[in-house]
Amino acid sequence: MQLKRVVVTGLGALTPIGNNVSEYWKNLENGVSGAAPITRFDASKFKTQFACEVKDFNPNDHMDRKDARKQDPYTQYAMVATAEAMEDSEIDLDAIDPDRVGVIWGSGIGGIKTFYDEVSAFANGDGTPRYNPFFIPKMIADIAAGMISIKYGLRGPNFTTVSACASSSNALLDAFNYIRLGKADIIVTGGSEASVNQAGVGGFNALKALSTRNDEPAKASRPFDKDRDGFVLGEGAGTLILEEYEHAIKRGAKIYVEVMGGGLSADAHHITAPHPEGLGAIKVMQNALEDAYMKPEDIDYINVHGTSTPLGDVAESKAIKEVFGEHAYKLNISSTKSMTGHLLGAAGAVEAIASILAIQKGIIPPTINNDNFDENIDGKMNFTLNKAQKKEVNAIMSNTFGFGGHNASIILKAYKA
Repeated sequence: MQLKRVVVTGLGALTPIGNNVSEYWKNLENGVSGAAPITRFDASKFKTQFACEVKDFNPNDHMDRKDARKQDPYTQYAMVATAEAMEDSEIDLDAIDPDRVGVIWGSGIGGIKTFYDEVSAFANGDGTPRYNPFFIPKMIADIAAGMISIKYGLRGPNFTTVSACASSSNALLDAFNYIRLGKADIIVTGGSEASVNQAGVGGFNALKALSTRNDEPAKASRPFDKDRDGFVLGEGAGTLILEEYEHAIKRGAKIYVEVMGGGLSADAHHITAPHPEGLGAIKVMQNALEDAYMKPEDIDYINVHGTSTPLGDVAESKAIKEVFGEHAYKLNISSTKSMTGHLLGAAGAVEAIASILAIQKGIIPPTINNDNFDENIDGKMNFTLNKAQKKEVNAIMSNTFGFGGHNASIILKAYKA
C-alpha cells in the first residue's frame, strides 16, 4: 500500500502571548513572557499566584452568548482557534466530501472548570442536586471535537486523545496516520486546555510541580536555568488543518509544511517524573526519525518539551545528546514554554505551530529567562538562549512528554513539491 503525503494547510492559535497566529509569532520572536498574576480567581492563599492566562478574551466576541454558556472555556478556546485555522485554510465546505473530513482533538483534562464549579455549588448547598443540564456535555474531554464537527458539518473520524501533556501531539500523529492511510482527506486537529482555576492550580501545587516565583512571574518559566523551580501553568488552544497532498494541490491550497513522521513511547517509570536517563525520550525521538525515514543530521531545530522542571530539562537534554550525537551541537534547541508557560494538553499543538513558523520565517524562537545556565546540562548545545536566532530551517522535531510517562514526537519539513 502506497502511503499518502500529508501537508499542513491552515493554522489557528489562541495563546497567553497572542490571540491569533500573527500575534503569537510576533511575541515568540520578541521573547515576550505571558506570565502574570492570576486574574481568574483569588489566588492569595495559593502557593503559586501567577499563570500564563489567555488575555483580553471574551467568548461573546466570537460566538452567540447562549452558545458560549453551553461551553467550558477549553471548548471555547478550541472553537476560536479552529475558526482562524479554517479561514486560513480557505476550505470551501460546499466543495469537499464531509464524510472524509474529520476532527481529532487533544486535551489533558477537558472541562475542569465546569466540574469544579458544579461540584462546588453542590458541596456548598443543602444536598439538593441542582446540576446544570449542560454539566456533563460541557465537562467531557471529547466535546470540543464534537462541537467543531457540528459547526462545520464534518462527518469523518471524530475523537479526542488524552495523554496528559502529550495529548495534542498524539492528536496530530493520529490525524497524520488517518490521512496517510487513506481514511480521510482532511483532519482538523490540535488541542486546547483551560486549567487556570482553583482545582488546576491547587492540584499542581500539591504535586510541587509549579514554580512559586510569585515576586517575578515573568521570569518564572526558565528552562535549563539552574534556578528553575517548576513549570508555569498556561492555557489556550492551537489548531492545524492536516490535508492529503493531492487533495490540497487540487483545490489550490496554501501549503505550510509537510508532515514527515512521528514517534510514540512510554517511560514505564513513574506517574509524574521522567526517566532520569531519558530512556522514553530517547526512544520516542528514534521512533520519529525512523518513521520519517530521516537521519539525525536532517533536523535543524528541536522544539523541546522543556517545562522548566528540575528533573525534566536534564533528562531531555541527555536524551537529545544520545540520539543526535555530534549533531546535537549543530542544531538549535529552544523551549517556547519559557514564554507561553505549559499549555498541558494543548502544548503540542501550539508548539507545532511555533515550529512551522520557524521554518517559514527562518527564525528560531528563543528560550528566555536563562540567567544561570545549569551546569548539569551540556552548555555546548545551542539552546537559543534569551534571543531569537536567524537560521535556515528545513526540518524540525517537536517533543511533548506527559504525566504517566507518555511521549510523543513529530517531525515537520519545509514543503517541496
